[in-house]
Amino acid sequence: MSKKIGIAGCGGIGSNVALNLVRRGYTDFVLADFDKIEESNLNRQFFFKDQIGSSKVMTLKANLLRINPELNIETHDVRLEPGNIREIFGGCEIIVEGLDQRETKSMFFENIMGLHGLAAYVGASGIAGNNPELVSIKRLNAKCYICGDFVSDIEDYEVTSAKVVTVAAFMASVVDRFCVGGLDGVV
Repeated sequence: MSKKIGIAGCGGIGSNVALNLVRRGYTDFVLADFDKIEESNLNRQFFFKDQIGSSKVMTLKANLLRINPELNIETHDVRLEPGNIREIFGGCEIIVEGLDQRETKSMFFENIMGLHGLAAYVGASGIAGNNPELVSIKRLNAKCYICGDFVSDIEDYEVTSAKVVTVAAFMASVVDRFCVGGLDGVV
């Protein structure tokens, strides 16, 4: 599939959204993250024990290429800041936000909206806790969709694999449904 998809943050949300989209057949990605893989990440992120200490963005690229060696993946091993966001994601039609802190999410959203060519923004809110039954999708406007339970904050609850992977699957589904024109009924 030919949509260029940007993924901001390659941890629990970003790595699992990318995994789902590659398995669905998407092939063109821009990945950005500055972080390294830690042992505590392994319970919910698409990484392995022998990859601890490695760059998340470079390792995610390698893991995805093992699924499909024909992927086109542009990587940016940098901290996202107002001065580099538009340059990194400028050619993306769809942006997936998988960032951790509220302040970073807000800064990213403010700097990405209005980007020329951006067709959809898919973000996460409420990925912590252990109750994936509360996950839903909210459409904020014609271009912006948020997935999560909209309550649980990673600073207040344990972050579990079941919840993170569920939210990531919802987000990948929104991207896929957006690309094939099937988001009727999302409110």
